Amino acid sequence: MLNFITQNLAKIVYMNITPLTAALLLHTLPGLGPVRIKKLIDHFGSPEKVWGSPPNKWLAVKGIGEKHSFDQALVSPNFDRIKKEEKFILDQGIQTIYYGHQQYPKTLAFISDPPPVCFYKGKVDWSNPRIISIVGARKPTQEGIDQCRKLIRGLTPYRPIIVSGLAYGIDVCAHQTALEQGLETIACLGHGFQTLYPQQHKKIAQKIMTQGALLTEFWSDAPFERSNFLQRNRIIAGLAHLTLVIESGTKGGSMVTAYQAFQYGREVFALPGRLSDPKSQGCLQLIQREQARIITSAEALAEWMGWENKGKKLPEQKEIFVSLTNEKQILFEALLEPKSLDQLAEQLTWSMAKTAAHLLQMELKGCIKSEGPKRFKRLY
Repeated sequence: MLNFITQNLAKIVYMNITPLTAALLLHTLPGLGPVRIKKLIDHFGSPEKVWGSPPNKWLAVKGIGEKHSFDQALVSPNFDRIKKEEKFILDQGIQTIYYGHQQYPKTLAFISDPPPVCFYKGKVDWSNPRIISIVGARKPTQEGIDQCRKLIRGLTPYRPIIVSGLAYGIDVCAHQTALEQGLETIACLGHGFQTLYPQQHKKIAQKIMTQGALLTEFWSDAPFERSNFLQRNRIIAGLAHLTLVIESGTKGGSMVTAYQAFQYGREVFALPGRLSDPKSQGCLQLIQREQARIITSAEALAEWMGWENKGKKLPEQKEIFVSLTNEKQILFEALLEPKSLDQLAEQLTWSMAKTAAHLLQMELKGCIKSEGPKRFKRLY
């Protein structure tokens, strides 16, 4: 059982920490990964309110047990580490967004395992409704590079944000082309801000910070480790409304990112290549397994997504009624009154990922609106 000292410690910590500190502190506790932290914040409303609740109240959250509670031996050293991290953030001009904050990207908030805290350098419009992740081979063919450039140039009138991983090949090609076209671009890192990988991309990383952002969930002292990139890839997939794969073998980071995007219920597109080319096999596999749609032009992609050319004058009023698929219509009917993501998933007996994906797409269509991090209502 949780003892009296532990319960009072929670109140002391709560009274003396900022919302960011509260989010960072959750991030350090053993056994509380992104999934459980999301559940706690959804239940209590914010990171600081989590700490404002006695640990025995945490037990009301599904998946949280006494082993996830904390005691003085855990809190004290973590609090010191957090203060050191906050000083680094301040000294280096790093910005932060944490799950539960109103500026936290909606796309990330809809996935099951969002990063509790993101650190970034630069400036980016997190509310942009057109965010594209582009991934592909580390050693692409010249055809792959040309197609990447052609697609991004074709998408320029729609003013999307281009997201990738700053890696060799298609990643850096996507960032570079976005910069050339005057588009915001986000590079998701697999390490903290005390290092940069690969070092050969230092100059382009500096340019990205003037026209987008470098983004990571790793603390400043986290080194480059290959195992980090699996964790990083879920951010590339979750941050975007769609993921585009340009050349990939059947294994590797691009396929992992595409699969994660598919699992999150996001649109996945793949550019087909020659049947005999090993670098086409991953894209062809995604298309064959119906985990990605075939795409050959920027115009076709924009049409599929229902995007308006931002160079055109848009109507002043939104269409009163929008066309919905059968499943989205069922979800729309379930929102006769505002409900939470959990309530909707339980009512419809759908997975959280499926429900969240449909809600995100319906919000982009303008037929529902979110009220806080987990409640939604109809707009007509």
